[in-house]
Amino acid sequence: MWHVSVARVMLPWLGGTMAKQSKQRSAQRALKRPRKQSAARDQMVEAVLASVAHDIRTPLTGILALSELLAASDIGEREREWAQGIRSTAEHLAALTSLIVEGVRADTKTIPLREDVFSPRALANAMALSLAARTEAHNLTGITSIAETLPEKVVGDALRLRAALENLIDNAVKFTEQGKVSFSVSTEQGEDKRLRLIFTVADSGIGLSAAEIQRLFRPFTQANPDIARRFGGAGLGLAFVKRLAGAMGGDLTVSSAPQAGSQFRLTVQVAPFAEEPSQGGRDASAGHPARAKLESFKVLCVEDNPYGRVVLNTILTELGQRIDFVGAGEAAVVAVDRGGYDVVLMDVTLPGIDGFEATRRIRALPGPGHTIPIIGITGRAAATDHTTARGAGMNAYLTKPVSPAALAAAISDAVASGRSSAG
Repeated sequence: MWHVSVARVMLPWLGGTMAKQSKQRSAQRALKRPRKQSAARDQMVEAVLASVAHDIRTPLTGILALSELLAASDIGEREREWAQGIRSTAEHLAALTSLIVEGVRADTKTIPLREDVFSPRALANAMALSLAARTEAHNLTGITSIAETLPEKVVGDALRLRAALENLIDNAVKFTEQGKVSFSVSTEQGEDKRLRLIFTVADSGIGLSAAEIQRLFRPFTQANPDIARRFGGAGLGLAFVKRLAGAMGGDLTVSSAPQAGSQFRLTVQVAPFAEEPSQGGRDASAGHPARAKLESFKVLCVEDNPYGRVVLNTILTELGQRIDFVGAGEAAVVAVDRGGYDVVLMDVTLPGIDGFEATRRIRALPGPGHTIPIIGITGRAAATDHTTARGAGMNAYLTKPVSPAALAAAISDAVASGRSSAG
């Protein structure tokens, strides 16, 4: 009887407990499903954006290469500055494509700052050139003032900082129908031994009321709906600049009045640059590519993109190289096995086997494949890709857009290293 009484008491309790546990497990599974679905969506979006970034870098290589070759040709100094401006802009745009994928990976509430060694004066000069081109195109006067006290090099997020300054200059020109736009840069001591860079962009444009300034830094919000319809824009630029300034220990402020122009003051803090890291080789970005001294080699280019072939052919012909093209990794293995080439330029994204696998198969060949220099050229810039490239047997790994000077240096170094190993 005691056992029956216990059973009568325990069974309902056990049943209720088991039901509760079943509900909890169901709830946990229900929570995991959206998380898995969200992770899968994030991975898919990241893969798509990485592919888009790769595709963007291919034509940028052409813009960069042709502008560099143009800058080194026999043209006037003014035209040379324009060509250098095109090159600088192409390099910046290519770097921005890396942020597309970073933006998916990062927490949207934070900005993952880079730590680049850069020259504030070079950045200021690039912005001055950009301002000059934009104001001239709109029949405005552009004025630039760069302080002599700017440090030689600092450490900070130069890529996003330039994007912020481009946004401020673009807005100033866009909202100024006549008059002038000015850009100035100075520095002062910041906090914790850091330096504060101060950028000011002022214009004589339409100006802003106090109420419009209040709405200015809200995402997806324009200061004035009528102005938005007239000038366009999504209202995201200044919100980004404001967030970036805060992330870099500074701020973005504005002073303005209707029909009296506007002045935007962007401050950021950067770390002083202590010492020059060892570079172990030549500066591939220096010099005039068209005048670079490069021995003539027989080059096998593995590139399936027709536009990419045109660009590589232009660069390599200018550098005095003899070129053959194949469009697939399998064809590259066959061509190297036949022999006759001094170096291989291997795109990574190819139909069939990719450039990494093609390199592995070339290294497994019994003949010259063991030692022939292989240089990867790709729009994939992740650190894991560099590791994979080295593991596959590539001697060097260049990220698009590739300048003629960088390509010439890579070929020369790779061939010299191969000869030294063979010797």
